[in-house]
Amino acid sequence: MSLLRSRDNPRVRRWRALARDIRLRRRERRALLEGVHLLAAYLDSGARPVALLISESGERDAETAALVRRAQLDPVRLSDSAFRWMADAQAPTGLAAEIPLPDDAAAAMRDATHAVFLDGIQDAGNVGAILRSAAAFGVDTAVLGPGCADPWSPKVLRAAMGGHFALRVAEAPDLPAALGEFRGRLACAVARGGAAPASLDLSGPLGWILGAEGQGVSPAAAALAALQVTIPLARGTESLNVAAAAAVLLYERARQLSTRGARS
Repeated sequence: MSLLRSRDNPRVRRWRALARDIRLRRRERRALLEGVHLLAAYLDSGARPVALLISESGERDAETAALVRRAQLDPVRLSDSAFRWMADAQAPTGLAAEIPLPDDAAAAMRDATHAVFLDGIQDAGNVGAILRSAAAFGVDTAVLGPGCADPWSPKVLRAAMGGHFALRVAEAPDLPAALGEFRGRLACAVARGGAAPASLDLSGPLGWILGAEGQGVSPAAAALAALQVTIPLARGTESLNVAAAAAVLLYERARQLSTRGARS
């Protein structure tokens, strides 16, 4: 099997662009996964990549080799230097995969019963952490409105630690319209003036609206919420990081459902 060595190779240049260019990802509906953990999570979801990329060093790693066998796809071999140039991670592990992106927000909404809606959250680490918590606490759908970090960028993928593949992840050009498609109650997280999450009944189909730190949820999105929710904080503390707030809210719903299940 031949080895791709040159940075000028069109395939290598395209994969590098997929890791860095949101316009290319959106135009081709493809993204690049990097690393053993993300590929394992992707395969665990039952999906299969379009292409598998491996470095010379990666070929000699037992865990990487096992994943390649699981993927049942002949890998494209790159030299170590070409792989490092292509990859986004500072210390690439020698394994990457090209994957197709999922359907749009309208398709995602059809079966949603527990969802998070992100409104203008620009920080990639926060978006990834929210998706990771969403997967951990039983959310089935995540919808990102305009102004959010690209959920398929390498930074968001790394921060979510495979959470994407336990969720339906969609982007909505019109977030209020996507909210209107949701068939359950909507709860808007606000810095002050809302009800404490523990005081509310969070059972049943529920969608959480989470906004960027500082500006919060847009008025158009907030107007659609049936519930306004504020996490009680210690005196002198102004607010929580949005990813931390999301984890608290999602945990409270999981706690309520678990407690009810134990009593029944």
